Amino acid sequence: MSIHLLDISIVILYLITVVIIGIYISNHASKNLDTYFLAGRSVPWYILGISNSSSMFDITGTMWLVLMFLVYGVKGAWIPWIWPTFNQIFLMIYLSIWIRRSNVLTGSEWITTRFGNGKGAELSRISVLFFAMVSVIGFLAYAFQGIGKFASVFFPYNIAPEAYALIFMGITTIYVVLGGMYSVVFTDLIQFVLLTIVSIVIGFIAFNRVSAKSLYESVPEGWLDLSFGWKLDLDWSELIPAANSQINSDGWNMFTIFFMMIIFKGMLISIAGPTPGYDMQRILASKTPKEAALMSGIVSICQIPRWFMIVGVTTLALVFFSNDLIEMGDKVDFELVLPWVINEFLPVGLVGFVLAGMLAAFMSTFDSTVNAGAAYLVNDLYKRYFNPNANSKIYVKASYISSFLIVGVGIIFGFMSESVNSVTQWIVSGLFGGYTAPNILKWYWWRFNGFGYFSGMVSGVIVALIIPIILPELSPLNAFPIILLISGLSGVIISLFTKPDNEKTLMEFYKNIRPWGFWNPILKKINSSEKVINRNTNFVKDMLNVFVGMIWQISLVLIPVYLLVYQYSAFLFSLIVAIITTLFLKKNWYEKLDSDF
Repeated sequence: MSIHLLDISIVILYLITVVIIGIYISNHASKNLDTYFLAGRSVPWYILGISNSSSMFDITGTMWLVLMFLVYGVKGAWIPWIWPTFNQIFLMIYLSIWIRRSNVLTGSEWITTRFGNGKGAELSRISVLFFAMVSVIGFLAYAFQGIGKFASVFFPYNIAPEAYALIFMGITTIYVVLGGMYSVVFTDLIQFVLLTIVSIVIGFIAFNRVSAKSLYESVPEGWLDLSFGWKLDLDWSELIPAANSQINSDGWNMFTIFFMMIIFKGMLISIAGPTPGYDMQRILASKTPKEAALMSGIVSICQIPRWFMIVGVTTLALVFFSNDLIEMGDKVDFELVLPWVINEFLPVGLVGFVLAGMLAAFMSTFDSTVNAGAAYLVNDLYKRYFNPNANSKIYVKASYISSFLIVGVGIIFGFMSESVNSVTQWIVSGLFGGYTAPNILKWYWWRFNGFGYFSGMVSGVIVALIIPIILPELSPLNAFPIILLISGLSGVIISLFTKPDNEKTLMEFYKNIRPWGFWNPILKKINSSEKVINRNTNFVKDMLNVFVGMIWQISLVLIPVYLLVYQYSAFLFSLIVAIITTLFLKKNWYEKLDSDF
């Protein structure tokens, strides 16, 4: 495929702009670690929320979601719960508040507030650092696959996808290294505006070019249904036979079982809290606990434009590229649908604008991941164990080196990964299984100690890394319960066979964080020696708000989905549900944020 000189010029101008931003704010960002990694906790919550949403709007994930929506239809709106996207609701309702009260720099440092400074706590910090590095490298390999495949379709030179990935990852690394979190946040704002415009343009083109009749003739019966039975019952054999192969490959034909699995996994992961990545960094960068909650809340709203792009690209592909997909036979690559549609349906000039937006999608995820990973290497490894008394300039220089190191290792693993889909599923279903059990227990059970946390984290991550080697036929989603069980049992057993953590540490943790759960022994000790504090009784209220919040979030997704597939009654119903749930959350969550504690 060819690209006009004007479009290339627009892309180059965009890339130059973001690098200049990094250079311009480098002096302000490099004062100390707090300004470099958390922007001095001075950025308003709504800007952090937009930045966080932009980081989630990545090119690789968008390509994957287009694939999912094309194959599974409107039921594809459920599939992002595999991440799970509804973890933002748990963060919004209560977890962001709990996390931000710690006032630390990274998720690994946060461990000190829970387990103290003993040997078990030290091991726990190391385990979080290890998990952070493994997950960051996994996400960079995932980004490497997506940007390379996307760029190789558009740009005019016969260059391997891996070469394009190296080019764009290199450019992004420059401004991340120079500007730190300031650079990430402010370039994310530019990227969000670009992505929103791009998404609405693609949705508008699809709405005007694709008729309801032509779309309905291109999809099997049941494609337009959000509901599902025991089996998926989508038969593509008369339309795009390779889509049936994709369903079989995913192993999701028994869709009710799949849905129950993602709910089971998603609820546990959400209750555990965010992984040590860019989501955690945005929470810690918020000005106050209340602003951290609001920041997490706005993320779901900011994701609405993404679905105009996903559904628009899908409907255009189904109507105009079905024959191309059929001709590819068993070797069909659904991940190429997104670049095909952009190249075919957008005029000169707008293509360059869209390409800049799609590169922004890649860069906004990549820059946040690198910045978060470098924070752990510098603050929790270099500063803590190798050079604890250095000045700020030394630490910032170490941050530069760490960023380059992380990118280099991510590229190596990117060359080793097979596809966007395989990396995506391994990250969300396999690796997170090793994180979930110990991070649930750390919040809600006082007796869970640092040694147990370390054991649970390490055993879980090791099993998650080994299973793809010894059981390659086992899907990541099906591997999740195995990893969860081994990790959880390991953590509980070790905790029970070792001493509890220091009482003063546990008492300070409960007084500051105030989680609900099994904390009565600690609460009694606090109330017997200090001013009486009340137990957190918000469990029922929080869970009710979470349930309503999940309905609110899926309704926001379905509004653009139903509009672009011409299901106007369902569109109106989704809009009404979104309004009702918004009013409920305003009354039962937002208005009570200041009065909870």
